[in-house]
Amino acid sequence: MPDKSYIDVVYEANKKPFTSYPKKLIKLLAKKYSLKKGSKILEMGCGRGEFLNEFTKLGMNGFGIDLSNFAENFCENAEIKVVDISRDSIPYPDNSFDVVFSKSFIEHFYYPEKVFEEAYRILKPSGILINLTPEWKYIYSSFYDDYTHRTPFTKKSLEDIHHVVGFKNVKVQSFKQLPILWSDNFIIKNTFSVLSEITRILVPENFRMTNKWFRFSKELMLLSSAIK
Repeated sequence: MPDKSYIDVVYEANKKPFTSYPKKLIKLLAKKYSLKKGSKILEMGCGRGEFLNEFTKLGMNGFGIDLSNFAENFCENAEIKVVDISRDSIPYPDNSFDVVFSKSFIEHFYYPEKVFEEAYRILKPSGILINLTPEWKYIYSSFYDDYTHRTPFTKKSLEDIHHVVGFKNVKVQSFKQLPILWSDNFIIKNTFSVLSEITRILVPENFRMTNKWFRFSKELMLLSSAIK
């Protein structure tokens, strides 16, 4: 039996310290999808808990599932349960949640349709599913650097898996993890968007990991939303 979990090793705090990024991302998503205070939200694969923690700071009722209870160390205002969703059902009744969220989670499964089926089951009617996953088109050369990655997604495959399960109003877009690109200031947003695209196209792959601007200009995510 391993002495350490995936979270302990890959997201060890000295290697990947906590930053202000989760706060900025969750603030953006809450605004974009009109998430309401008092809503019940479940994060699948809550990891260290930093994203779930930000949802609770916005007044949402937080719940998380993961292979470990690591998130309990950081996310004190949410209920954390240890679940292996590849084998077991999510331990909540049908129609329990207003929001189900995951980031960098669905790509870790050989059969991700099970994850989507469970998300659909536990969402209330008209509840929203929000996912962030690496976009294969832009990350194929490094996708399997994470040995736990199983299923890559394209826009088409991510749209299709939502529809097959029964979700409505499915929307999928490319997304860069650079908060400067989310600015409300039109000039700032568009100026840096152009610079990021130039970076993505012109900076050689071997420079990708030298700084966050290079990395997240080149490594795009897919941001999806869908309604039950």
